[in-house]
Amino acid sequence: MKKFITILSTLALGTPALAGPYVNVENNAGFSGSNFNGHATDFHLGYENSASFGSYYVQAGPTIFAPDGDDAETRLTGKVGGSIQATENVSIYGELAASFDSDVNDYGTKVGVKYSF
Repeated sequence: MKKFITILSTLALGTPALAGPYVNVENNAGFSGSNFNGHATDFHLGYENSASFGSYYVQAGPTIFAPDGDDAETRLTGKVGGSIQATENVSIYGELAASFDSDVNDYGTKVGVKYSF
């Protein structure tokens, strides 16, 4: 099982962006010290494309939220993001994520600068 996870991680992180559809299954777990808080698993379909100036992606699908010691809940979630190649070594990236619920929608952002040697 460890080998399978390593292979999937290598493929997901090491594959250059190509135009077209993709499937993204991602698990995020939370901890406070050594206490496990729970996890969320995305089952997204997406589309990505790249050009000489940068790339973009959009993905959406169900996410299973499983807090530790509580019932799991499935919600529709999505992400849109991309990057712009500022210089040969510097790219600027961003992401907007959303989780849709009948009571309150949740949103998150990610922005950053990446320098490659």
